Amino acid sequence: MHCIYLERFSIFALGVSPYISASIVVQLLQMGVLPRLQELAEQGEAGRRKIQQITRAFTVLLALFQSLIFALALFKLPGAIIPGVNPLMFFVGSAVSLTAGAIIVMWLGELITEKGIGNGGSLIIFAGILAGIPLYSSRTAQMIADQPFLAWNLMLLLAIFFITMIFIVIMQEAIRKVIIVNPKRQVGNKVYGGVNTFIPFKLNPGGVMPIIFAVAILLFPSTILSLVGQANLPAGWVQDMVMVLNKIFNPSGATYYVIYFLMIVALTFFYASIMPNMQPKEIADNLKKYGSSIPGVKPGRPTAEALDKILTKTTFIGAMGLGIIALVPAFASYITGITTLQGIGATSLIIMVGVALDLINQ
Repeated sequence: MHCIYLERFSIFALGVSPYISASIVVQLLQMGVLPRLQELAEQGEAGRRKIQQITRAFTVLLALFQSLIFALALFKLPGAIIPGVNPLMFFVGSAVSLTAGAIIVMWLGELITEKGIGNGGSLIIFAGILAGIPLYSSRTAQMIADQPFLAWNLMLLLAIFFITMIFIVIMQEAIRKVIIVNPKRQVGNKVYGGVNTFIPFKLNPGGVMPIIFAVAILLFPSTILSLVGQANLPAGWVQDMVMVLNKIFNPSGATYYVIYFLMIVALTFFYASIMPNMQPKEIADNLKKYGSSIPGVKPGRPTAEALDKILTKTTFIGAMGLGIIALVPAFASYITGITTLQGIGATSLIIMVGVALDLINQ
């Protein structure tokens, strides 16, 4: 029996999503929630490896959970399963296959990262986006052929995409320079130092990671609601609540984009707070240790407070800019009526440009 649903099903259907979600959860738990993880994070390379092992184990659990949801969704589709198939064997086989696929994707991502090419997870997502461009292009061409009056709308949409890419590059490369005065040191007959340098703080410290994290987090409640929606819930407040939540997390609704925007802002601040080169107290201590200072600011605690204010302002500007950029192409697609290119909308553009820039820097 030929099944059209299985043509679109793959052992890599989960992609890198379980690994990204597990990384988010583990990083969040390091922020004072689990002291043990925080201690491991401060133990250098050995602690980092243990945290990586924990992330891998959690990835397997998430992949197993998501694979069961995928299997259940497929099992309930009419005509998707051959009559007479053992349900238990179907679920076990599907769960094992999909989980194995997610583990392979995780391994590939880590291998790419270890080789110094760039962030492996981001590059895999980047490749997935590029793979979908021919399909989106053919659908758009078919739409224009059927409705020629949309040609000008398409040109407008592409122009907005192009301008968005320019702003993405600006956001990714913009830095805030904090001037540092270095003291003069005399070693023998030679004098060293005395030259002003600067500390570069990126306007968007998280790069594409806040976008990827936001998408991964928003996919989780949608998946749960999809599973609950397939159950025969009795009429009442539970069913009403599920309907309300479905409206909230519906990607075509305004509420979804508000949550998406707020999550990008929050995750940008979160990512900035965990980056080693953006810790005001540590930077202030190092400057004091080597006798360097910020002009007009006393060493020690005043320097840390001044750096904290600068970082808060730059991160806020970067987070707001990233959130706005993420929403503009989506609204442009809605206004122009060209919905066939939503697969390469703002999120995909930011990921593609950001990953390409990171790859070039690597």
